Amino acid sequence: MKVLLTAVNSKFIHSNLAVRYLKAYTKDLNYESKIREFSINDRIEIITEEIMKEKPDIIAFSCYIWNMEYVNRLSELIKLIDENIKILYGGPEVSFNSDEFLKNSSGDYVIEGEGEETYKEFIEKKIKGENLEVIKGLYVKKENGDISYGGIRPQMDMDKLIFPYNEEDNFENKIIYYEASRGCPFNCKYCLSSTIKGVRFLPIDRVKKELKFFIDKKVRLVKFVDRTFNCNHDYTKEIWSFLSKQDTETRFHFEIAADILKEDEIEILNKAPKGRFQLEVGVQTTNNEVLKNINRFIDFEHIKEKVLGVQRGKNVIQHLDLIAGLPGEDYNSFRNSFNDVYSISPDELQLGFLKLLKGSLMRMEAEKWGIIYSPYAPYEIIKSKDLSYEDLMKLKRVEAVLDKYYNSQKFNTIINFFKPKFSTPFDFYYELGEFFEKKGYFNRNIGNVEYYKVFLDFNEDKFNREEEDVLKELIKYDYLMFNKKKWLPDFLIRDMKKEEEREIRFFVNENFEKKRYHIERFRLDITEYIDNNKIKFSPCYLIFDEENCNNIIDITDKI
Repeated sequence: MKVLLTAVNSKFIHSNLAVRYLKAYTKDLNYESKIREFSINDRIEIITEEIMKEKPDIIAFSCYIWNMEYVNRLSELIKLIDENIKILYGGPEVSFNSDEFLKNSSGDYVIEGEGEETYKEFIEKKIKGENLEVIKGLYVKKENGDISYGGIRPQMDMDKLIFPYNEEDNFENKIIYYEASRGCPFNCKYCLSSTIKGVRFLPIDRVKKELKFFIDKKVRLVKFVDRTFNCNHDYTKEIWSFLSKQDTETRFHFEIAADILKEDEIEILNKAPKGRFQLEVGVQTTNNEVLKNINRFIDFEHIKEKVLGVQRGKNVIQHLDLIAGLPGEDYNSFRNSFNDVYSISPDELQLGFLKLLKGSLMRMEAEKWGIIYSPYAPYEIIKSKDLSYEDLMKLKRVEAVLDKYYNSQKFNTIINFFKPKFSTPFDFYYELGEFFEKKGYFNRNIGNVEYYKVFLDFNEDKFNREEEDVLKELIKYDYLMFNKKKWLPDFLIRDMKKEEEREIRFFVNENFEKKRYHIERFRLDITEYIDNNKIKFSPCYLIFDEENCNNIIDITDKI
């Protein structure tokens, strides 16, 4: 018997933890299992062909909101090709109303909730030809179309899990997922973790050993999928201290509750090697009444205090999240939340939209809050009594330009030029989003250079080309930081003659060790502008290190 454990990930660089757990947990059983991973960006015909080449008896799909529609279509195609292939579903997207889902799907079985022990028993009974309907946590579609259910399976002991990675795995250019705990101590209405009570942890010595495996393999990024990693302070401190002391370039990503960070935890983070940790903090909203509506009993000022404490160490990358569409939060309230979070300058500000997940309390209360949501995965809000559809579309445009311009961190000087021209940061991104919409940029692919040129057109549209000479210099600066230096776009001016460049290059070669660098002359004193926000037109000569975009040297006073 051959089982194909199949993951359809949201991006090529992602890897699926669930299918690896299933394979590892059944490695002692006498059957053939193989993992195949694809992306939702792959053509469905190609994936279908690749699956059929494997000649599986059973295909097990890992199901999430981002791939469910795709998996349903795949299942239908597979059954049309060979109706004898059995299809097994598992994952959060099929763990609620599982009987209804299975009845209307092309598949044969659904594993509900935590899957390792249910899957192992399923394989054991399949091998022996025994009755599957008695398996706890398993839904079975009978020949007459009826659905049987084996009953609720108790939560497993975390230490029974088998480490899902091995020496043969290819970690190159992949984000690796890992979990040290399951469950969450909080009860947020929009989250599925609120449906599972309690938190279970792997033994800490085991976690250290497994993390050392990733370090030895030189994995680029390890993302912990723990819902609130820092809910156990002693556990958190020991893991962070251990990782801080390692000699590695591997980065570790944690989802945390910032408001419960302790001072000694912040101290560990601040002393860690730069870039070792990145933290994701779910702020969601800064409106305390809205927080109460979703069972989050925290105060933004506490989050702000802790985030700024971590920020002072200048070592840790912090991603802060907001959710648009929460019950009780209208457009103006969300605008305030955006400005509150933006004011503390996170490395990334992720603007998400409320999704009413199957099984969540939020979905059960949708009518109470007047929330209309899409019947299709990912079940995103369409409108509510607090936010119109039009308002949500405005926020979608804000999210698009925020992600491109702020989160990329490649346009910071340009953004700082525009910020004082608007009442609040939100208003800047709103107006930029509306400008994109007016020009049709959202409806076509625009090239890298055009993302810079947009600001000249935006400045002309909003401010009648005010301070355009300053803006061009700032665009040139940001462009040269992150792009090839050999040429400049036509709308920017290269202000240095060849003879002058030769003389300066001779000086640089005599005085600097760097071999790969670019020299640029600016009409504006860029250093004065960045350091003191002063506009001073005076020749400024900068060296851009082509191997390190953050290494820019002002040599104006040296030549």
